[in-house]
Amino acid sequence: MSYIGRFAPSPSGSLHFGSLVAALGSYLRAHSQNGQWLVRMEDLDPPREVAGASDDILRTLEAFGLNWHGSVLYQSHRYDAYQDCINQLLQQNNAYYCQCTRKMIQAMGGTYDGRCGASPQSLNQGAIRIKNNAKVNSFRDINHGDVKVDPNFASEDFIIKRSDGLFAYQLAVVLDDAYQGINEVVRGSDLLEASCRQISLFQMLNLPTPKWLHLPLACARKGFKLSKQNHADAINPQRPQKNLHDALCFLGQPKVDTDTVDRMLAQAISQFSLASIPKQIEVIWPET
Repeated sequence: MSYIGRFAPSPSGSLHFGSLVAALGSYLRAHSQNGQWLVRMEDLDPPREVAGASDDILRTLEAFGLNWHGSVLYQSHRYDAYQDCINQLLQQNNAYYCQCTRKMIQAMGGTYDGRCGASPQSLNQGAIRIKNNAKVNSFRDINHGDVKVDPNFASEDFIIKRSDGLFAYQLAVVLDDAYQGINEVVRGSDLLEASCRQISLFQMLNLPTPKWLHLPLACARKGFKLSKQNHADAINPQRPQKNLHDALCFLGQPKVDTDTVDRMLAQAISQFSLASIPKQIEVIWPET
Protein backbone atom coordinates (compact mmCIF):
# COMPACT_ATOMS: atom_id res chain seq x y z
CA MET A 1 0.00 0.00 0.00
CA SER A 2 1.42 3.39 -1.01
CA TYR A 3 1.93 5.98 1.70
CA ILE A 4 -0.58 8.86 1.88
CA GLY A 5 -0.09 11.62 4.44
CA ARG A 6 -1.52 15.10 4.86
CA PHE A 7 -1.21 18.55 6.37
CA ALA A 8 -4.52 20.03 7.55
CA PRO A 9 -4.33 23.67 8.72
CA SER A 10 -7.30 25.74 9.83
CA PRO A 11 -7.72 29.16 8.17
CA SER A 12 -7.89 31.06 11.43
CA GLY A 13 -4.73 33.01 10.64
CA SER A 14 -1.36 32.83 8.92
CA LEU A 15 1.08 29.96 9.38
CA HIS A 16 3.48 30.35 12.30
CA PHE A 17 6.64 28.45 13.19
CA GLY A 18 4.72 25.64 14.92
CA SER A 19 2.59 25.22 11.80
CA LEU A 20 5.72 25.05 9.65
CA VAL A 21 7.14 22.30 11.86
CA ALA A 22 3.97 20.23 11.42
CA ALA A 23 3.85 20.87 7.68
CA LEU A 24 7.54 20.11 7.16
CA GLY A 25 7.50 17.02 9.36
CA SER A 26 4.54 15.51 7.53
CA TYR A 27 6.00 16.51 4.13
CA LEU A 28 9.39 14.92 4.83
CA ARG A 29 7.83 11.76 6.23
CA ALA A 30 5.61 11.34 3.15
CA HIS A 31 8.36 12.02 0.63
CA SER A 32 10.88 9.84 2.45
CA GLN A 33 8.36 7.01 1.95
CA ASN A 34 7.92 7.90 -1.75
CA GLY A 35 4.33 8.68 -0.88
CA GLN A 36 1.76 11.38 -1.47
CA TRP A 37 1.44 14.52 0.64
CA LEU A 38 -2.01 16.10 0.60
CA VAL A 39 -3.28 19.41 1.94
CA ARG A 40 -6.71 19.75 3.53
CA MET A 41 -8.17 23.05 4.67
CA GLU A 42 -10.09 22.57 7.92
CA ASP A 43 -12.55 25.42 7.40
CA LEU A 44 -15.24 24.03 9.69
CA ASP A 45 -15.64 27.00 12.01
CA PRO A 46 -16.52 30.20 10.08
CA PRO A 47 -16.68 32.42 13.21
CA ARG A 48 -12.98 31.70 13.89
CA GLU A 49 -11.78 32.00 10.29
CA VAL A 50 -9.87 34.98 8.96
CA ALA A 51 -10.75 36.31 5.53
CA GLY A 52 -8.08 35.37 3.00
CA ALA A 53 -6.26 33.02 5.39
CA SER A 54 -6.80 29.91 3.25
CA ASP A 55 -5.10 31.45 0.24
CA ASP A 56 -2.39 32.97 2.43
CA ILE A 57 -1.60 29.54 3.91
CA LEU A 58 -1.37 27.93 0.48
CA ARG A 59 0.87 30.67 -0.92
CA THR A 60 3.12 30.38 2.15
CA LEU A 61 3.46 26.61 1.68
CA GLU A 62 4.43 27.24 -1.95
CA ALA A 63 7.01 29.85 -0.90
CA PHE A 64 8.62 27.18 1.30
CA GLY A 65 8.63 24.64 -1.54
CA LEU A 66 6.04 22.49 0.24
CA ASN A 67 4.04 21.58 -2.84
CA TRP A 68 1.18 19.14 -2.42
CA HIS A 69 -0.21 16.35 -4.57
CA GLY A 70 -3.64 16.71 -6.16
CA SER A 71 -6.23 19.31 -5.22
CA VAL A 72 -6.73 20.92 -1.83
CA LEU A 73 -9.73 19.43 0.01
CA TYR A 74 -11.90 22.01 1.78
CA GLN A 75 -13.97 20.65 4.65
CA SER A 76 -16.63 23.25 3.90
CA HIS A 77 -17.30 21.28 0.70
CA ARG A 78 -17.91 18.07 2.65
CA TYR A 79 -20.94 19.03 4.76
CA ASP A 80 -23.26 16.60 2.95
CA ALA A 81 -20.95 13.68 3.74
CA TYR A 82 -20.80 14.64 7.42
CA GLN A 83 -24.57 15.03 7.67
CA ASP A 84 -25.21 11.73 5.87
CA CYS A 85 -23.03 9.97 8.44
CA ILE A 86 -24.84 11.66 11.33
CA ASN A 87 -28.25 10.80 9.89
CA GLN A 88 -27.23 7.16 9.65
CA LEU A 89 -25.90 7.12 13.22
CA LEU A 90 -29.14 8.67 14.50
CA GLN A 91 -31.24 6.15 12.57
CA GLN A 92 -29.20 3.30 14.02
CA ASN A 93 -29.57 4.73 17.54
CA ASN A 94 -25.80 5.15 17.69
CA ALA A 95 -26.04 8.91 18.25
CA TYR A 96 -28.44 11.20 20.10
CA TYR A 97 -29.27 14.82 20.81
CA CYS A 98 -28.00 16.43 24.00
CA GLN A 99 -28.90 19.76 25.60
CA CYS A 100 -26.51 19.65 28.55
CA THR A 101 -24.55 22.84 29.08
CA ARG A 102 -20.90 23.15 30.03
CA LYS A 103 -22.00 24.17 33.51
CA MET A 104 -24.06 21.00 33.82
CA ILE A 105 -21.13 18.88 32.67
CA GLN A 106 -18.86 20.56 35.21
CA ALA A 107 -21.40 19.59 37.85
CA MET A 108 -21.07 15.98 36.62
CA GLY A 109 -17.38 16.13 37.50
CA GLY A 110 -16.17 17.45 34.17
CA THR A 111 -17.03 14.35 32.15
CA TYR A 112 -20.39 14.00 30.44
CA ASP A 113 -22.28 11.04 31.91
CA GLY A 114 -24.45 10.06 28.94
CA ARG A 115 -27.72 11.05 30.60
CA CYS A 116 -29.43 12.34 27.44
CA GLY A 117 -28.68 9.10 25.61
CA ALA A 118 -30.09 7.08 28.51
CA SER A 119 -33.23 9.19 28.91
CA PRO A 120 -36.52 7.51 27.93
CA GLN A 121 -37.58 10.83 26.36
CA SER A 122 -35.39 11.37 23.32
CA LEU A 123 -34.61 14.93 22.24
CA ASN A 124 -34.78 16.27 18.70
CA GLN A 125 -32.55 19.32 18.96
CA GLY A 126 -29.29 20.43 20.55
CA ALA A 127 -25.80 19.04 20.09
CA ILE A 128 -25.42 15.51 18.73
CA ARG A 129 -23.27 13.00 20.59
CA ILE A 130 -22.12 9.60 19.42
CA LYS A 131 -22.70 6.57 21.63
CA ASN A 132 -19.09 5.74 22.31
CA ASN A 133 -19.10 1.95 22.31
CA ALA A 134 -15.41 1.65 21.43
CA LYS A 135 -13.92 3.60 24.36
CA VAL A 136 -10.36 3.40 23.03
CA ASN A 137 -7.99 4.68 25.74
CA SER A 138 -4.59 3.71 24.33
CA PHE A 139 -2.76 3.46 21.03
CA ARG A 140 0.70 3.10 19.58
CA ASP A 141 2.41 6.26 18.34
CA ILE A 142 5.45 5.98 16.08
CA ASN A 143 7.30 8.74 17.91
CA HIS A 144 5.99 8.46 21.48
CA GLY A 145 5.42 4.72 21.79
CA ASP A 146 2.46 3.53 23.87
CA VAL A 147 0.07 6.38 24.65
CA LYS A 148 -2.68 6.11 27.27
CA VAL A 149 -5.38 8.64 28.13
CA ASP A 150 -7.79 9.07 31.02
CA PRO A 151 -10.40 6.27 30.75
CA ASN A 152 -13.15 8.77 31.65
CA PHE A 153 -12.19 10.95 28.70
CA ALA A 154 -11.88 7.91 26.43
CA SER A 155 -15.31 6.52 27.33
CA GLU A 156 -17.25 9.79 27.08
CA ASP A 157 -20.02 10.13 24.48
CA PHE A 158 -18.46 13.05 22.61
CA ILE A 159 -20.04 15.66 20.36
CA ILE A 160 -20.05 15.11 16.59
CA LYS A 161 -22.26 18.11 15.73
CA ARG A 162 -22.43 21.23 17.84
CA SER A 163 -25.61 22.87 19.09
CA ASP A 164 -24.89 25.85 16.80
CA GLY A 165 -25.13 23.53 13.79
CA LEU A 166 -21.39 23.32 13.07
CA PHE A 167 -19.85 19.90 12.53
CA ALA A 168 -17.35 18.79 15.15
CA TYR A 169 -13.69 18.37 14.24
CA GLN A 170 -13.56 14.78 15.53
CA LEU A 171 -16.16 13.59 13.02
CA ALA A 172 -14.92 15.59 10.05
CA VAL A 173 -11.27 14.61 10.44
CA VAL A 174 -12.10 10.90 10.61
CA LEU A 175 -14.40 10.95 7.60
CA ASP A 176 -11.92 13.00 5.59
CA ASP A 177 -8.91 10.85 6.48
CA ALA A 178 -10.88 7.81 5.32
CA TYR A 179 -12.14 9.62 2.19
CA GLN A 180 -8.61 10.64 1.19
CA GLY A 181 -7.05 7.28 2.03
CA ILE A 182 -4.73 8.72 4.68
CA ASN A 183 -2.80 5.80 6.19
CA GLU A 184 -0.49 7.76 8.50
CA VAL A 185 -1.31 10.97 10.37
CA VAL A 186 1.66 13.20 11.19
CA ARG A 187 0.78 16.22 13.34
CA GLY A 188 1.48 18.06 16.58
CA SER A 189 1.39 16.39 19.99
CA ASP A 190 -1.42 18.67 21.16
CA LEU A 191 -3.71 16.14 19.43
CA LEU A 192 -2.31 13.04 21.13
CA GLU A 193 -5.29 12.71 23.47
CA ALA A 194 -7.83 13.40 20.72
CA SER A 195 -6.40 10.49 18.73
CA CYS A 196 -8.18 8.03 21.02
CA ARG A 197 -11.54 9.54 20.18
CA GLN A 198 -10.71 9.45 16.50
CA ILE A 199 -9.63 5.82 16.71
CA SER A 200 -12.91 5.07 18.49
CA LEU A 201 -14.78 6.71 15.61
CA PHE A 202 -12.78 4.82 12.97
CA GLN A 203 -13.72 1.59 14.71
CA MET A 204 -17.40 2.43 15.20
CA LEU A 205 -17.74 3.53 11.57
CA ASN A 206 -15.86 0.44 10.32
CA LEU A 207 -13.23 2.59 8.61
CA PRO A 208 -9.52 1.74 8.26
CA THR A 209 -7.51 3.34 11.06
CA PRO A 210 -4.29 5.14 10.07
CA LYS A 211 -1.00 4.99 11.90
CA TRP A 212 -0.02 7.93 14.10
CA LEU A 213 3.11 10.05 14.40
CA HIS A 214 2.91 13.05 16.70
CA LEU A 215 5.62 15.69 16.52
CA PRO A 216 6.77 17.81 19.48
CA LEU A 217 5.11 21.18 19.99
CA ALA A 218 7.07 24.39 19.62
CA CYS A 219 6.43 26.34 22.83
CA ALA A 220 7.46 29.85 23.85
CA ARG A 221 7.47 28.57 27.42
CA LYS A 222 6.23 25.46 29.22
CA GLY A 223 2.57 24.81 28.44
CA PHE A 224 2.34 27.77 26.04
CA LYS A 225 2.55 26.48 22.48
CA LEU A 226 3.11 28.73 19.49
CA SER A 227 -0.37 28.98 18.01
CA LYS A 228 -2.73 31.38 16.29
CA GLN A 229 -4.81 31.45 19.47
CA ASN A 230 -1.73 32.56 21.41
CA HIS A 231 -0.94 35.20 18.76
CA ALA A 232 2.23 33.56 17.47
CA ASP A 233 4.04 35.60 14.84
CA ALA A 234 3.40 34.63 11.22
CA ILE A 235 6.37 33.09 9.47
CA ASN A 236 7.95 35.30 6.83
CA PRO A 237 7.70 33.74 3.35
CA GLN A 238 10.37 36.19 2.19
CA ARG A 239 13.04 34.26 4.11
CA PRO A 240 12.11 30.60 3.62
CA GLN A 241 15.65 29.23 3.97
CA LYS A 242 16.10 30.65 7.47
CA ASN A 243 12.75 29.29 8.68
CA LEU A 244 13.25 25.92 6.97
CA HIS A 245 16.68 25.64 8.59
CA ASP A 246 15.18 26.38 12.01
CA ALA A 247 12.34 23.88 11.50
CA LEU A 248 14.78 21.15 10.46
CA CYS A 249 16.85 21.86 13.58
CA PHE A 250 13.70 21.70 15.71
CA LEU A 251 12.91 18.27 14.26
CA GLY A 252 16.46 17.07 14.99
CA GLN A 253 17.30 16.60 11.32
CA PRO A 254 20.80 16.71 9.81
CA LYS A 255 22.05 20.00 8.40
CA VAL A 256 21.46 20.80 4.73
CA ASP A 257 22.83 23.29 2.23
CA THR A 258 20.83 26.50 2.31
CA ASP A 259 21.43 27.96 -1.14
CA THR A 260 17.91 27.20 -2.44
CA VAL A 261 14.67 25.89 -0.94
CA ASP A 262 14.49 23.04 -3.47
CA ARG A 263 18.00 21.88 -2.61
CA MET A 264 17.26 22.09 1.12
CA LEU A 265 14.14 19.95 0.79
CA ALA A 266 15.77 17.41 -1.53
CA GLN A 267 18.61 16.90 0.95
CA ALA A 268 16.25 16.83 3.91
CA ILE A 269 14.16 14.11 2.25
CA SER A 270 17.18 12.00 1.34
CA GLN A 271 18.57 12.07 4.89
CA PHE A 272 15.30 12.19 6.84
CA SER A 273 15.74 10.55 10.24
CA LEU A 274 12.64 9.43 12.07
CA ALA A 275 14.71 8.40 15.09
CA SER A 276 16.13 11.94 15.44
CA ILE A 277 12.76 13.61 16.06
CA PRO A 278 12.58 14.71 19.71
CA LYS A 279 10.45 12.42 21.87
CA GLN A 280 9.18 15.03 24.30
CA ILE A 281 5.72 16.58 23.96
CA GLU A 282 7.01 20.16 24.10
CA VAL A 283 10.23 21.83 22.99
CA ILE A 284 10.89 25.39 24.16
CA TRP A 285 11.70 27.40 21.09
CA PRO A 286 12.11 31.17 20.70
CA GLU A 287 9.94 32.73 18.02
CA THR A 288 11.87 33.54 14.90
